[in-house]
Amino acid sequence: MQSPLPRWIAHRGGGSLAPENTLAGIRLAARLGFRAVEFDVMLSADGTPFLIHDETLERTTNGHGPVCATPDRVLHRLDAGQGESLPTLAQAAALCRELGLLANVEIKPAAGHERQTAKVVARQCAVLWQGAATPPLISSFSMDALAIARDVAPEIPRGLLFDAVPADWLRQLHEVRGVTLHCNAAHVVRDVLAEANASSIPVLCYTVNCPEQAAMLLASGVSAFFTDRLDLFAETSAYKALQLGG
Repeated sequence: MQSPLPRWIAHRGGGSLAPENTLAGIRLAARLGFRAVEFDVMLSADGTPFLIHDETLERTTNGHGPVCATPDRVLHRLDAGQGESLPTLAQAAALCRELGLLANVEIKPAAGHERQTAKVVARQCAVLWQGAATPPLISSFSMDALAIARDVAPEIPRGLLFDAVPADWLRQLHEVRGVTLHCNAAHVVRDVLAEANASSIPVLCYTVNCPEQAAMLLASGVSAFFTDRLDLFAETSAYKALQLGG
């Protein structure tokens, strides 16, 4: 990363305090003092990248059916909770730049749309953050998606996502020329942390929602955390004592 990585990253925008993957969540994260947000991006039927986690609309909106089969005109009309609309990547990028937030853009392709999603998201990130002091961090569980992002927008940093980190993770990260390793906090192991620290690779863990777990992982060498508990880590004395702001 070109600039210091914030210690805490708001998961899916505003964590549990706002509708996920919405502009309201991003604004809330900034108000609470967070300097980084993570959100998921998937293509509509028209090929527009929207912020949404699931392949279908039911859980987080009042819509129905697959995201990748739904046109923009329908997605724009949906309620993503509390009257919030589904934002596009362009809208989220503009807001993050306005608020001075680092954006972790997770490529979340629908099945069968990995390559096209990666191409569109990487190209848009390069354009939307052109000239920005803090570029976004593109991440994905898909090696194919990150390889395409590497080729399409090599100037945008990349992070490789795992649930449990495999033994050959460093080889895979080098293959996509990644700069960060992202993994499930429940599955992170000391050998991986030692190897990452020896290679100067920041390890980012999801999803960390209690100060005790954060302190333990921080002492083990984890660099940053994704959290749903924005209220907790913005207000507790543990947050201040650990200087979990960057």
